Amino acid sequence: LILFLPINIYNDKTYYVPTKQLDERDVMFSRNELEKGTDRFNNYYENKPRFKELDDKFRKKPGLLSDDALYYEPVSFCVAKANFDVIEYFKKGVEGKSSEKKIDVNSAKITSFIKKWAKRNGAVSVGVTELKNYHLYSHKGRGDLYGKKINNNHPYAIAFTVEMSDDLMKCAPKGSVIMESSQQYLNAGVIAVQMASFIRNMGYSARAHIDGNYELICPLVARDAGLGEIGRMGLLITPKLGSRVRIAVITTDMPLIVDERKSDNSVIDFCTICKKCADVCPSRSIPFDDRKLIDGVLRWQICQETCFTYWCSVGTDCGKCMSSCPYSHPNNLMHNFIRWGISNSMIFRRFALKMDDLFYGRVPKVKEIPKWIKEGIN
Repeated sequence: LILFLPINIYNDKTYYVPTKQLDERDVMFSRNELEKGTDRFNNYYENKPRFKELDDKFRKKPGLLSDDALYYEPVSFCVAKANFDVIEYFKKGVEGKSSEKKIDVNSAKITSFIKKWAKRNGAVSVGVTELKNYHLYSHKGRGDLYGKKINNNHPYAIAFTVEMSDDLMKCAPKGSVIMESSQQYLNAGVIAVQMASFIRNMGYSARAHIDGNYELICPLVARDAGLGEIGRMGLLITPKLGSRVRIAVITTDMPLIVDERKSDNSVIDFCTICKKCADVCPSRSIPFDDRKLIDGVLRWQICQETCFTYWCSVGTDCGKCMSSCPYSHPNNLMHNFIRWGISNSMIFRRFALKMDDLFYGRVPKVKEIPKWIKEGIN
């Protein structure tokens, strides 16, 4: 019975609002798109010389979805490429002209409709928050608008998550991981673009923020919309699926009802004692130490350079941290009960961690890619 006593002792300071915006040009995906010999490449590293040596390392590797990568697997890699190809089409639809006829809405009712509709279309969780300046990148870092200052005056942001398959993620860092992550980027993109189009058809302004075409930092928006907390691995930890989700966002001026953000310090406490993601990280990019105050936020910060360099070696987006996280186990009765215990008792959290190590291993065994994928060409 002691395990279930609602005992929680937190020594937590409320530092969760960043003091400055992040420039998307400094994100690894943006730096990866810089082409050697171009003015953009030269100008970036002249202004940020500290990144040049670090980035030279990932450029020496085969690269994401490369045939020469360590975990190259033809079927899963080609599926991922197809998913990213389709996402390219959807990037064109993230914004557009609103209908001249504006339909009056009841904020509570339209917010409820949007959430229900998103879930019917495949979203797992949906939340609304006020769009804050710190949610936004300062400048665009990808595509034709590279370097453009971001000005987004929408007052609201709708964030939602879609689930990534536990079965395929348990194979991390093999090819099924990038096959599944790209699929859910695509699925999230479809929902977001469709929803933004609906809002514009109602006469309001709306922009979808999807893979490869963001103006904002999705995990921060999702956190403030009440969908989860940011964990040790730097990803959103959701109540029922952990970090095994993808996120998309729609910003809009449609009047909506904002969800209250309730800080879940149990996640921070559990991540503080767990450290399993740091243990399994092949590139040692996830810190073992406690949170630090970084740009006004008390948080953990991964090393994005070593993480991305590993991706470029194996050809996938790894996913070892996601697949090993105790929060990311299947959404079933047993694991939901354990998650409930973790959220309610600091004693249970420590017990649950011991049991997770016992049943799944401190470094969980990597599963083989499912036969139905490999048999695609054999």
